[in-house]
Amino acid sequence: MPLQACHECGAQISSEAKTCPHCGVIPKNSANKASAVVGGIVAVAAIWFYFGGGLERQAARDMAKIEMQVANDAVKQYEIAKTSGSAMDKCVQAGFVAAAYLQAKDDANYKVWKQTESDECGAAGVPR
Repeated sequence: MPLQACHECGAQISSEAKTCPHCGVIPKNSANKASAVVGGIVAVAAIWFYFGGGLERQAARDMAKIEMQVANDAVKQYEIAKTSGSAMDKCVQAGFVAAAYLQAKDDANYKVWKQTESDECGAAGVPR
């Protein structure tokens, strides 16, 4: 076990010592340097993720997932209205589904449900 000089007091201490027996300072050795390098890399990665757009992309993915779940829930509510609701209930629920797909930026489903809304509202006597 080689000796090294304490960076604080200059005393000769073992390279494996956890602290200097003279002044109590933790010696700067390769393990401390390695953990500092790893810590620096983690910090840079976190800063890059936060400021480099990673956070925004993750938020956009999460938001799209939530919007599609809202649209799916609206379809389920329409199905309930279709089986046990009035003609006006069907009209209103079809409109909610169309609006949910519009919010989710799903143009194909929006057009389908907009037509369904028009049909249901026509059957309920609501002009469209």
